[in-house]
Amino acid sequence: MHLPLTKISLQTYPGIRHHGPGSARRVLSRLDALRPGKVLIDGPADLTDQLPHLTHPQMVPPVALLAYNEKQPERAVFWPFAEYSPEYQAAVWAIRHGAELAFIDLPVAQRFDPSEITTGDEETSCENNDPAPPEPVLVAPQNHDPFTILGQLLGYEDGESFWNDFFETEGGEDAFDAIDTAIEALRAEQDLTQMEARREAHMRLEIAKAAKEAEAPVAVIFGVWHVPALKAKHTAKADRDLLKGLKKEKIKSSWVPWTSPRLSRASGYGAGVQAPKWYEHLWRAGSDEGADAAWSVHIARLMHEAGHVVSTASSIEVIRLARSLAALRERPRPGLEELREAAIACLSFGEVLPWREIETQPLLGSDVGHVPADLPLAPLLEDLTRQQKKAKLKPQALEKELSLDLRTSSGLTRSTLLHRLNALDVPWGKKVGSGRSRGTFRENWLLRWEPEYAVELVEKLIYGTTIETACSARLSEQMQQETSLAALSDLTFTALTAQIPRAVDVGIQRMDDIAALTDDCGALLSAVPALVETIRYGQARETNTDALIAIVTRMVTQGAIALPLAARGLAPDEAARFFEMLPATQRAIGLADLGDDLTHAWAAALQKVALEERSTPIVAGVAARLCYEAAYLDEDAVATRVTQAISPGVLIADAAGFFEGFFTGSGQRLIHDSALRRVVDAWLLSLDEEGFVAHLPLLRRVFSGMDKNERHELLGRLLGRNAAQGEFELVENADEIWAPHAQILTRILNKEPTHVP
Repeated sequence: MHLPLTKISLQTYPGIRHHGPGSARRVLSRLDALRPGKVLIDGPADLTDQLPHLTHPQMVPPVALLAYNEKQPERAVFWPFAEYSPEYQAAVWAIRHGAELAFIDLPVAQRFDPSEITTGDEETSCENNDPAPPEPVLVAPQNHDPFTILGQLLGYEDGESFWNDFFETEGGEDAFDAIDTAIEALRAEQDLTQMEARREAHMRLEIAKAAKEAEAPVAVIFGVWHVPALKAKHTAKADRDLLKGLKKEKIKSSWVPWTSPRLSRASGYGAGVQAPKWYEHLWRAGSDEGADAAWSVHIARLMHEAGHVVSTASSIEVIRLARSLAALRERPRPGLEELREAAIACLSFGEVLPWREIETQPLLGSDVGHVPADLPLAPLLEDLTRQQKKAKLKPQALEKELSLDLRTSSGLTRSTLLHRLNALDVPWGKKVGSGRSRGTFRENWLLRWEPEYAVELVEKLIYGTTIETACSARLSEQMQQETSLAALSDLTFTALTAQIPRAVDVGIQRMDDIAALTDDCGALLSAVPALVETIRYGQARETNTDALIAIVTRMVTQGAIALPLAARGLAPDEAARFFEMLPATQRAIGLADLGDDLTHAWAAALQKVALEERSTPIVAGVAARLCYEAAYLDEDAVATRVTQAISPGVLIADAAGFFEGFFTGSGQRLIHDSALRRVVDAWLLSLDEEGFVAHLPLLRRVFSGMDKNERHELLGRLLGRNAAQGEFELVENADEIWAPHAQILTRILNKEPTHVP
């Protein structure tokens, strides 16, 4: 947004930019010279009563004026103010000097008509029509950026550099006068929207009214884009006719804390600047010739804190190089571009990466504004206060344990609130204990309120103005953007625990659409466990889960058909993925009780993977183990398959893969299954010295899951101990058998060269 200042009787309109420190200084200079009795600012006329709060002792910018539709609170508009914003400085000047202060733009109450809601260049608008995911609209003039156009005509890459050179660092009065003429030429090539025309009509009427009533000079601050329209002659009747028929909606407004990164154009704010902290530096440094030196010292300090070696001499060279670059480019003094290039050259020897590590702080910063506690709260914070009272939960800075019984109304209310806040990135409560134990009616939480959570809620206002609507909109948006079935199932569970049925429906529909189109067996099966747990949670809470059951049935059916082929020739990372996924899917199918037909189809798929020689060994091994545990294959069939898979004729790497897949996590099987022990024993005895040594890490990994007692019991079984009597049975020729093995083991433990005697 760009703003001018004028004395009505003189009809002069010099252009001034929103969020421009040099522009703000010129506003104050002219106000001091003019001493107006009334100051008019480009902003919604029905929010004028909020302006006096800017001088509250506890008001610390950046802050934003928020207005939202009372009937549809998820529809909201923001007007951000920085310390260096011309409107902010003008408003503060007017209040402190006793001048009358007012907004003159179209009332926000007339901007919520869906067919008309367009925008002012200073506003940030968010609309959220649940259940469709919201698209935050940042309403600066998207169809025209006058400074980018002017900058490109003069050889600049963007309007930011152009404005910095001509208005922030140099900024002669002639430049401000010249830009009015340029804007007038640009407007001649643009078609105004109806809303923009109405805004300008309303401003003309307000200015005329103020001029008629004023006994002292009147200062008007508005967008430089509007200068030609406000200078041109229009009849009051024509302007009033243009405003006829606009509906008025009931609105609410309040001040909210803002953040310096949200003042940047990169955040999506159309009227934002490239580097808010740089403009803050220019505002506070003023016309001081040492501003570039102070900036250089700041950068050097940040790089030093990041662990880089920075000398005083290098900092001095930054200043010299930046000033030389400015002189070569015929610029009045170094700007951000020159200082950044000089810092990279002198402080990181031309390497961009060190600069990238620290650039966020000097360019965007992390400042958070503060709004006085006695002012009306932002909608989400206001709703949170209501929900806290309803749930009888008081925010505390110290950690507090909370145990909830979800079968009670109070327990469910508290749980729902905490889950919704977590979905909005406000972890006031963190679940502790058994993690994702979803089949229980109890939850354990650890509560601790942090001040920055208020800022998180303010930032989430783009999704809605109540905890429920914001949570619903954000989850719906995440679901629409997500392509992973597993991630979608997690988001759906989050929506279910947060009691957001609309988001649950969005997640179910999204999963159904993706599952219908995917042929990725891994993607299908990896989503099943979380979905089954979601179904169990929903059934425990008496939630209709028929749609989820239908999706799980489809996924298991498609996955069972695709699994035998998908398990062949897998790369190591994919094989590891299937190794983890198949047991989890097997457990989930067992818990889901999906019917005999589907269970048989899944069992047949596992059998094919286990018995198929072309299956990836580690996947075949885990499939064989699952078939053995679920009795899909009998002991003889499994023993035969294990013998084939780890026989001497099989490549060592393949045998090891099958061995790892079958035995990892199933040491108890070896203790109690003598047939399996004989198979493994025969395989180990078939290995030569090199193969045995190579497989020691594998053996350690496989048996590491057994505790001391289990290992002791397994060793007893191998040595022939009678488990019932606790005694050992003598093996014929035991001394002769053990002696060579003992020698080899001793040399291995001593890391000596080994050979079979």
